[in-house]
Amino acid sequence: MSEAQTVRLSYDDGARAVELARESVESYVLHGQREQPGSMRDAFYARTGAFVRIRSTRGRGRLRGCAGAYRGSDQLGHAIVDAAIQAASENSCGSEIEQPELSNLTISVCVVCDYVQTDNPLDDVELGTHGVVVDNGNDHGWLYPTIPVENGWNEQQFLTHACRKAGISPLAWQDDDTTVTLFDGQVFRERADGGSVEEL
Repeated sequence: MSEAQTVRLSYDDGARAVELARESVESYVLHGQREQPGSMRDAFYARTGAFVRIRSTRGRGRLRGCAGAYRGSDQLGHAIVDAAIQAASENSCGSEIEQPELSNLTISVCVVCDYVQTDNPLDDVELGTHGVVVDNGNDHGWLYPTIPVENGWNEQQFLTHACRKAGISPLAWQDDDTTVTLFDGQVFRERADGGSVEEL
């Protein structure tokens, strides 16, 4: 791969990434402010992308927000803060997260370790290892590396769902004018029972 600044987080760094995302969501929802990463761990100075997903712990655990980018010029700490705020805003899943919801959410962070564009996504994608980003004109969508495993999808279903998320034809990943990027990412998330952070 090797188009990004290669990053690999320790468990403690991953746990801090999730904590920072949680702090950023709460600061935004409660005070309308942008959390500052403060004194960051060494790994958080790397310039790479990050994604944040927010799910409700109620009912079927619906998605409340998701945002981020697989590449960027910001340091990782700032990328996590920005993704968390975007995920909590009304621009993400249609409605802004509100204060009463905060105790009923689980937050996960995917730190992009590496990424590469592929001309043969069906053969190149590794389920459980790669996340997928599809770009077609102004439309783009992405899915975490863990999602196909969680849902029992095969490679084609994974690519199809990424296209649907982008709002384009489910088979657009086969088109020459669609760019497919695979990213290798580490995913850390809060446990639904309120226990420690886990790496997936």
